[in-house]
Amino acid sequence: MLAFLQWWIPWEPSATVVVVFAAAVWLYARGVWRSPLSAPWRRQLLFWAGMLILYTGLHTRLDYYAEHEFFIHRIQHVGLHHLGPFLIALAYPGITMRRGLPLNWRLRLRVGVRWTPVRWLFNVLLHPLVAAVLFVGLIYLWLWPAVHFDAMLDWRLYHVMNYSMAADGMLFWWLILDRRTRPPARLSPGMRVFLALAVIVPQIVLGAYLSLTRSDLYPIYSLCGRAFAGISPLQDQHLGGLILWVPSSMMSVLAALIAFSHWLRLDGKGRLPKRKAQRADWRARVVAQTQGPEALAGRTGKSA
Repeated sequence: MLAFLQWWIPWEPSATVVVVFAAAVWLYARGVWRSPLSAPWRRQLLFWAGMLILYTGLHTRLDYYAEHEFFIHRIQHVGLHHLGPFLIALAYPGITMRRGLPLNWRLRLRVGVRWTPVRWLFNVLLHPLVAAVLFVGLIYLWLWPAVHFDAMLDWRLYHVMNYSMAADGMLFWWLILDRRTRPPARLSPGMRVFLALAVIVPQIVLGAYLSLTRSDLYPIYSLCGRAFAGISPLQDQHLGGLILWVPSSMMSVLAALIAFSHWLRLDGKGRLPKRKAQRADWRARVVAQTQGPEALAGRTGKSA
């Protein structure tokens, strides 16, 4: 029992992680209490499982092993970049967390999201090309031997690495697993499927290279001391490559299948307008529902 409790003592305590997780837990729990129908028990289970995976990767004893074994580091990042954010996005917690906010905070949040710099930032980060490049590019960046060496020695850069992986995972999987039509979703159902499949090949290529190379690319783990004496540097690196090669790629395949199922569901319900005129009418109705008839009238006046 003592060993189990010690596991949850953070190797490198972070007030940022504690505050962010406490706020997320409070918002979600309050939203569920205020509006139980917005979060069925299956979605709640997905949310809490995703949060547990993220917290374990960021603020427990796992950090020690991730700093002393490459394959544990890859397991940590699969949780931070793939599995944890994937489960949270699949839980669709946005509505529940918004309902957890006090009313005046919700109004401020709505104004803040519509602020031009914020909209511009999200338009850039959630552009399909940028999202795909960021998702794959961060994996390549932090596994570049020189960058990885520095990140493992500098605790500040190490935190930036882990936080950036978790944040990017949240943005990417939220984009892919959105179950709505476009608009209000950022991407069309077909683009979600394509984007999920597009990031598979770069992950396979890098994972295969790490699994098959005969060079020790990450000597930092030997310099700092390995957690498991029975695993050689090359075995450690090959295991890490396999983790990137197989589980990470399979997560993208699963996401593509889920996105495709949403595509079929929306099409079966007749919610995917197929002609340009139908799409324009659909957008107008969405604008009227989300922003009110005044916004629709303004758009109509401009087009006239």
